[in-house]
Formats: sequence, structure tokens, C-alpha cells
Amino acid sequence: MNTLESIFAAKLLDVKAIKLQPNDPFTWASGWKSPFYCDNRKTLSFPELRTFVKVELTRLVLENFAQADVVAGVATGAIAQGALVADALGKPFIYVRSKPKDHGLENLIEGELQAGQKVVVVEDLISTGGSSLKAVEAIRRAGGEVVGMVASYTYGFPVAEKAFAEAGVKLLTLTNYEAVVAQALSTGYIKETDVPLLGEWRQNPPEWGK
Repeated sequence: MNTLESIFAAKLLDVKAIKLQPNDPFTWASGWKSPFYCDNRKTLSFPELRTFVKVELTRLVLENFAQADVVAGVATGAIAQGALVADALGKPFIYVRSKPKDHGLENLIEGELQAGQKVVVVEDLISTGGSSLKAVEAIRRAGGEVVGMVASYTYGFPVAEKAFAEAGVKLLTLTNYEAVVAQALSTGYIKETDVPLLGEWRQNPPEWGK
């Protein structure tokens, strides 16, 4: 079935924005070993795909968070996507740094956010959800009301789902782990025997591969 999730998963695999290497794991910045790597920023280099992401993220916002006054991108990966969505919606744009600048005004949030404004956050990828929810906290501390978050991709880790629920943030994504694995399996990119291993990793990524 050609759902949005499967269509976008196929597009990501086609431009090699997603790599699956069950037998030759990657090492993430966190130190986790992973058979799976996703780099949504690669979509920016392909005009048609870039437009697809912009249109679909914008649609998610219009259908679910139309009350938003401001669009916020999470640095650095979602600054471009967030700006594209804000432009399509004709809304103000801000972005949230991972930490304040060490010079000048020492801003954590770049752009203008007024107390009481409703904000939709744009992310590129959700793993544990830690950095995404830090951005939410920063917006709330600055007086903004976060109405929800949209992202290109989520691994769907249980730890992330719990964190978003506890933070009271509704998350909607264009595609996800299940759709990518199904698409990769249907095209022969991975084998049926790889699926259990990938599932083991997803259930407990910090301990996998040790």
C-alpha cells in the first residue's frame, strides 16, 4: 500500500539518506552501536525531494496544528526544513540552539518569540527525543506555548515515546522505522534474516552490540 510513510521511506532509501548495515554497525555520537543510520539533511540536496518534505510537513502542520503562530526549527538539522515550512505557511520562524551562544547576546532562541505565542516545532529526526524536548523546554521557558512537533523520521524508541508523553507533546512524522524496514525488505535492500536483529537493536539500543 502506497502510504505516505512507505513513499517517503522509499525516497530516503533511494537517495541513500538511510543506511542499514546489520552486520557492520555504525557508531552514533552518543556512543551507541547501531545497524541503522538516517541523515535527513541529505534531502536538502535534491530539489524535488526537498519540496516533497516541505509540502508534507506543511500539510501535517495545517491539518493538526493550524493554530500555530510561529514555526520553530531545532538546530542544526531542522533549521532548513523549519524555514521552508514557515515560508510555505507565511509564518514567523525561529530556531533553537542546542546551547546558548558564547558571545554577543548569548541567545538560545534565535529570532523573535513573544510570550503567549503558539509554536509548532519542526525536527528532522527523533531518536531518544532528548534534544527535541530540550528545544520544547527552551520555548516554554521563553513564554511560548508548544502546540506540537512534526518531523521527517522517528526511530520509535520506547524511551522517546515515553518522554514525549511525559512532556505533553504531540509528535507527527512523515515516516518511521517500521515503514523503512518494510520498504528495505520489499526491495531486497535487507534480508528477512536481518529483521529480528534490527528489532533487538530497536528495543534496547544502548546495550545492543556490547
